[in-house]
Amino acid sequence: MNALQQRPEPSTAPAPRARVVVAKPGLDGHDRGAKVIARALRDAGFEVIYTGLHQTPEQIVATVIAEDAPLLGLSVLSGAHLTIVESVFQLLQQEEAGDVRVLVGGIIPDDDIPTLEALGVDAVFTPGSGISQIVEAANRLTTIRSDTLEPSC
Repeated sequence: MNALQQRPEPSTAPAPRARVVVAKPGLDGHDRGAKVIARALRDAGFEVIYTGLHQTPEQIVATVIAEDAPLLGLSVLSGAHLTIVESVFQLLQQEEAGDVRVLVGGIIPDDDIPTLEALGVDAVFTPGSGISQIVEAANRLTTIRSDTLEPSC
């Protein structure tokens, strides 16, 4: 067999696990961290939809709905995390998408974490959080959702 007749090697990339929307809400213009997380999730087998900078809660929720994503990651460095997260959850409820799991990362004061969790955030990642922790949380949250919402074969 010559090189053209050889069969390609099977792909070593993992099968897509779930769709994840990664969003940068508000006026914050720093997205390096969000891009690093988006790439780590993609490398872990997730299908990642990155919304880009300066997204409104309405735009973010519209993307989650359009992409049928079970997981949303919000990166907030501007200090507006409480207002933005509350608005996102209200909009998710209005769109009957209350089952979407939400991760928040960024400059989040420790005192605000219980409030975010009370709003429905599944995990909060502050500076110094490891990328592997975020990927593990995404794995756990999407596994829980698919195990409980999809019937077994």
